[in-house]
Amino acid sequence: MIFEPSYLKLHKSGELEKRVQIALEELKSCKLCPRNCAVDRTYEISDGFCQIGRHLSVSKYFAHFGEEDVIKGSHGSGTIFFSSCNLKCSFCQNYDISWERKGQLTHPTKLAQMMMELQNSGCHNINLVTPSHVTPQILEGLLIAVEEGLNIPIVYNTSGYDSIQNLKLMDGIVDIYMPDFKFWNPETGYKLARAPNYGEIACNALKEMHRQVGDLIINDEGIAQKGLLVRHLIMPNEYADTEEIMNFIANEISPNTYINLMAQYHSDGEVNKNYLYSDIDRRVSMEEYQEAVSIATDAGLKRLITI
Repeated sequence: MIFEPSYLKLHKSGELEKRVQIALEELKSCKLCPRNCAVDRTYEISDGFCQIGRHLSVSKYFAHFGEEDVIKGSHGSGTIFFSSCNLKCSFCQNYDISWERKGQLTHPTKLAQMMMELQNSGCHNINLVTPSHVTPQILEGLLIAVEEGLNIPIVYNTSGYDSIQNLKLMDGIVDIYMPDFKFWNPETGYKLARAPNYGEIACNALKEMHRQVGDLIINDEGIAQKGLLVRHLIMPNEYADTEEIMNFIANEISPNTYINLMAQYHSDGEVNKNYLYSDIDRRVSMEEYQEAVSIATDAGLKRLITI
């Protein structure tokens, strides 16, 4: 059976075009993400948290071979990195993109061109990295790309700091949700991202994502077609709240959820500049990583991606 991305059905019914218009209206008093800035983003410059206005900015796009095997396959994941971020973790591993907002202003026709170029190069999917603050602009470009023949899955690669309102805009458009679940405790969320509600927001977001797409479905070639894949970055000194997060996913999402337990944390971003982060100013030890794997296994999670 040939897989058909969800957004093609919405396009045929006219719903995709309606979603674009609904999403663009949201920019007039933006509450697309949990920051709830309520600023007018219809101008090119915005004073909201993300500081992205009417048109998005793209830092880079390419066939990415560093993603999970089920995402990258043999031809790569068609990855588009959007400038800025609605979370901005102090330890961000892409600091120049998320904090410094490096990138080029990109109009819808150019974004569509990028998507088509990635598809034509053989990429298995279109991988939208940090999309939460620019979903209206993404939908604009997607509509053009679909009319030009785009027909590969959409991956929504996010920090997990997503509002239900925004996710519902993407219902039937996103095929694969790939959120982070970074930390659980309000104190950690506040210290590392000025987001004490991060854990609560991420819990609700993952529930909505799973409601939309279910557990990850992989085709005969080993490539993900639809579903949820969660990333969890292991951090020094138990800052990642791994036990609480793994138990939540196993008990309230699904024990069959694909979880990538990532070991690549290193000191970056604000951590290098501020002594307040001295307790996470080092790499994760192998003992810490192995403990995290044991926690996930003990929670009953069956589909772990580990080093």
